[in-house]
Amino acid sequence: MPIHRPRPILSREITDEGLYLDRRRFLQGAAGAAAGLALSGCFGAEEVSASSGAPAPAQLVDVPRGPAEFQTDESPTSYADATTYNNFYEFGTGKTDPAARAGSLRPKPWSVAIEGEVGRPGSVPLEELLRPHTLEERVYRLRCVEAWSMVIPWIGIPLVDVLKRFEPTSKAKFVAFETLVDPEQMPGQRRGILDWPYREGLRIDEATHPLVLLAVGMYGRELPNQNGAPLRLVVPWKYGFKSIKSIVKIRLQESQPQTTWSQENAREYGFFANVNPEVSHPRWSQARERRIGDLRKRPTLYLNGYADEVGSLYRGMDPARLF
Repeated sequence: MPIHRPRPILSREITDEGLYLDRRRFLQGAAGAAAGLALSGCFGAEEVSASSGAPAPAQLVDVPRGPAEFQTDESPTSYADATTYNNFYEFGTGKTDPAARAGSLRPKPWSVAIEGEVGRPGSVPLEELLRPHTLEERVYRLRCVEAWSMVIPWIGIPLVDVLKRFEPTSKAKFVAFETLVDPEQMPGQRRGILDWPYREGLRIDEATHPLVLLAVGMYGRELPNQNGAPLRLVVPWKYGFKSIKSIVKIRLQESQPQTTWSQENAREYGFFANVNPEVSHPRWSQARERRIGDLRKRPTLYLNGYADEVGSLYRGMDPARLF
């Protein structure tokens, strides 16, 4: 069965420049009281996505901005572009397929299984997974392996804070993640595009770095279905395919996990997938990128601009092998 793989983005596919959101519009989010938090499940009857027919994501309120050292002051990509131009093969291989087809996803109720080398394994409803934590907003650069990029205001919690609660053992060297498998909800899974479920993974030191977020929202709202509702990973110094969407399983383990794209083509999509302008994809250069909404390309930043924060994770390793 033929495998459909990412390809370089053509200029005609780039979305026209839109208006950037004012900071006040996306400084809305959700934070719990001292005792915790709960995400709102209420949607206005009139709030329906015109593209997919799904309810519009609920607004979240009073989310504080995260630590200054983990922010970028670059202008965010417009909400319209960020929610209509992305990869989510569970709904199709086209850039606009997720926005058009993700209305079939039912993100509530939702549970996440925590498995493997942990002292407290189990399946946890999403609300309980989040309740002990306070959400925060972080504005991160997002770099796709296809040489386009965005700036997104995410809302979430550091992954490390969640993992600690489940008491990783000394054997936990890697963290593996899986996306939901349900062809009824995710019609792209009816085709053999990839070996479902979508799988990703990180080394434990990467997963526990404070930059890594479990995101439940963006732009002051809950995550839209097409952007990985209700729970996705955000690893800003790696290519976007590492930031797995619609997570249902987190497994801590001793061995390096198999990941979807490295399984499909390890030469082109490696386990680390660190952003590096000096290491080209076998079919295109990574030296420059096109920021969605801009007309001109810009230089790609090593580790997507987060080298000061995460460069020490790879000390002594050959950067050319971290793809």
